[in-house]
Amino acid sequence: MTQRRDQLRTLLVLGRASNLPTVWSNVLAGWLLGGGGSAGGLALLLLGGSLMYVGGMYLNDAFDADFDRQFRRERPIPSGAIAESTVWRAGWGMLGAGALLLAVLGVVPAVFALLLGGSIVLYDWIHKGVAFSPVLMAACRFFLLLAAAGAGREGVGGTALWTAFALAGWIVGLSYVARRESRRGAIAWWPLAPLAFPWILAALLDDGPWLPRSLSWSVALGLWTAWCLKHTFGSDPRNIGRTVSGLIAAICLTDLLALVPDPGLAAVFLGLFGLSLLGQRFIPAT
Repeated sequence: MTQRRDQLRTLLVLGRASNLPTVWSNVLAGWLLGGGGSAGGLALLLLGGSLMYVGGMYLNDAFDADFDRQFRRERPIPSGAIAESTVWRAGWGMLGAGALLLAVLGVVPAVFALLLGGSIVLYDWIHKGVAFSPVLMAACRFFLLLAAAGAGREGVGGTALWTAFALAGWIVGLSYVARRESRRGAIAWWPLAPLAFPWILAALLDDGPWLPRSLSWSVALGLWTAWCLKHTFGSDPRNIGRTVSGLIAAICLTDLLALVPDPGLAAVFLGLFGLSLLGQRFIPAT
C-alpha cells in the first residue's frame, strides 16, 4: 500500500498536479469567452488541456534530467523514483493524446493545439539556456486559452485575444521570479511589470454597471499579489517558491477578471483558486 502511494505521489509530482486547477480555469475562461458550447465539448477541452499540461511537465523533467542530477537530486528521475525512459514515453504520449483531443473540436482548436504543443516542447528543450524562456512559458498559456475559445460557438474574438495577452503577461512576470529561485543576488522590480496586464484588461473591459464588481476583484487580486511578493521582496531569507506558488494559483483570479459581467462564475473560479492552493500543500507547484 505504501509503495503504491509513493508511486502515485511520484506521478503527481512529475505532473505538477496542484497546478491543474489553473489549467481548467484557463480552459473554462477561453471556452466562455468563445461563446461556450456543449458540455461534451468542454469536457474534451478540459481533458485535452490537462493531458497536454501534464505531458509537458513530464517532458520538462525528462529534458532537465542531467541538470537535476547535479542540482536537484530530490526530483523523481535523479532520486530513482521513476525511470527516465518511462517519463519520456509518458510525456510524449500524453502531449500527443491531449493535442488530438483538442484537434477533433475543429480546425481552429487544432491549429492552436499545434502551436501549444510546439511551445511546450520548445520551452522544455531550451528553457535552461535562454533568457526569454518566460515568454515561451507565457505562449503555452496563451495558446491554451485561445484553443478553448476557438472551440466555442463564436470562436476567438477580441475579448478572448486580449484576455490571452493579459494571461501571458501574468505568466511572464511570475516566470521571471521563478527563474531567480536558484540564483543569488538582488531581484529587479521592472521585469514584474507584465503582472499588471490583468488589471489593465479589467480597466478596459469592465466599465458601466460592472465597474464596482471589477474594482472589488481587482483589489482582491492586488492584495494577494502583494502578499505573495512580500515573501521575495520583504522577507529575509526570501522565499521565492512561496511567491511563485501563490502567483500560479492566482491565475484563476486573473481569469475571473475577464469574466466579471457574469457574477455566477465567481464561485467557480474562486473554487479553482482554492483547490490549487490546497493541492500545493501536498504537491509542489514548481
